[in-house]
Amino acid sequence: MPVHIEMSFSDAAASDEDVPDAESIQRWVEQSCFCEQPVVVSVRVVSSDEMRELNRTWRGIDKPTNVLSFPMESPAEVNLNLLGDLAVCASVIEQEARQQHKPVEAHWAHMLVHGVLHLQGFDHIEEAQAAEMEALEIRILDQLGFNNPYLGVDDQQFVESKQS
Repeated sequence: MPVHIEMSFSDAAASDEDVPDAESIQRWVEQSCFCEQPVVVSVRVVSSDEMRELNRTWRGIDKPTNVLSFPMESPAEVNLNLLGDLAVCASVIEQEARQQHKPVEAHWAHMLVHGVLHLQGFDHIEEAQAAEMEALEIRILDQLGFNNPYLGVDDQQFVESKQS
């Protein structure tokens, strides 16, 4: 189903050159959305400081994180097509990609897929929920042409060598 993306950038994050282009973000978000009606997803690229504040306010964790999801919670009688908001921190995503020896683009795709699944009610608190959500992420990312994000570096190299 069509998804309209509303992109915004915090002042500190606006200059980040490693933010994927709008077309890629659109494709990744659409691929992860299972809604039957057209929806709107707000994607805000934030600075590390802004993400830290959001994470502290909403999760009680005093450090920046990669992505936060804020599902739209409106009364049943209010018919809005807003799925919710995603806050993504470019610097955290880039740092994690380097630490995990993954392409930055692949980690961006994973974090957006992960965030959109959260907007639709998927979670990873319980082990069964985590297994379901990870399986969906792996399937969606495979459809988008990315490797399984949960494989280690050695596993990734093994998969790539088998595909060659």
